[in-house]
Amino acid sequence: MRRISAQYVITNSGPPLKRAIISFNDKGTITGIEDTGGKLAESRSVEFYNGIIIPGFVNCHCHLELSHLRNRIKRGGGLGNFVEQVRSIRERNSEAIKGAAAEADKNMYYAGINLCADICNTADTFEVKKDSKIEYINFLEVFGIDQEKAQRRMDEITEVADKANKEGLPYYLVPHAAYSMSGKLFRLLRNRTQNNKLTSIHFMESPDESDFLKDHSGNLITSYERSGLLPGKISTSKSHSAIINDEVTRSGNLILVHNTFADRDTVRKVLERGNTWWCLCPGSNSYIENAMPPAEMLLEEGCRIVIGTDSLASNSRLDILSEILLLQQAFPELGIEELIPWATVNGAEALGKDNELGKLEEGKNPGLLLLENVDLINMKLLPGTKVTRLA
Repeated sequence: MRRISAQYVITNSGPPLKRAIISFNDKGTITGIEDTGGKLAESRSVEFYNGIIIPGFVNCHCHLELSHLRNRIKRGGGLGNFVEQVRSIRERNSEAIKGAAAEADKNMYYAGINLCADICNTADTFEVKKDSKIEYINFLEVFGIDQEKAQRRMDEITEVADKANKEGLPYYLVPHAAYSMSGKLFRLLRNRTQNNKLTSIHFMESPDESDFLKDHSGNLITSYERSGLLPGKISTSKSHSAIINDEVTRSGNLILVHNTFADRDTVRKVLERGNTWWCLCPGSNSYIENAMPPAEMLLEEGCRIVIGTDSLASNSRLDILSEILLLQQAFPELGIEELIPWATVNGAEALGKDNELGKLEEGKNPGLLLLENVDLINMKLLPGTKVTRLA
């Protein structure tokens, strides 16, 4: 049994507690939280830290299987160029993929991540996940704009699903993005996912997406042409909101990923669906599009925000702390009390795991992290803020 305290404890069940004491057992399960009202008496049995104790992080969007592409894709080339580069250099050396994924998984755990929603196009990371200290939810992603190949794409992802099922790994079939799905493929997938508890889709990551949907023009079309993947006929919806409301299953929770170029009108139409979360990945958005997501506008519209890291193909690290620090730098009015729930309890709720994760409450095992080198007066992160895993 351990008892720990810090200058502040963020439980996500109420306002931050000053110098509260958290007791937990050897498995990390919280056995008690004592609100001292800030009057912590010196005791040999209490470990005191000069920082903020928070629950473990939740990463709502990752591509672990792309970890071997770190530092191999040029920054700032735009989404079309990024996708084209991934297609051209995405090797099939299984051992290299597994080795890089295992290293990334270990680093994520020590960076404080307890739960991760991971995009899978293959089964390459399944072995890593079976032995991981992180809990993974696997989003098995399907894509293809050629209607003639829609059934083949469904058959391919079904094979991956069969492998996940064999390994006992939780998974859901999900669409990749508005610009990468034919109308036929969306319909086939919708029929298969009518009972999904969770769904994820890349959403409004680039301004090129709107050009693609509106009149099949722009950089994404050029990328398809250069890669030899442009079919003779393209059939898609005309808007992002129509895709969400008409093509994606309405069952369960939906996580919209990136939202870098989301506009107010689209946001309002999509919110009509309900059970929707907006995942921000600022490190990746900066890497690919040199842009930041419109966090202020999303907040004004009442969007529930969660955080993701994306992949090492489009980011220098899979680190939630780095992501929320980028958001605070871009939006200085944000502080620790807003950002920590986005990175913890909101993600747990979006992924249906808030019965165990995201909050510091008796009986839960959410992970315990320490934020150090923070501005405790203004409750702000600093460039030198670091996170240490306590449990």
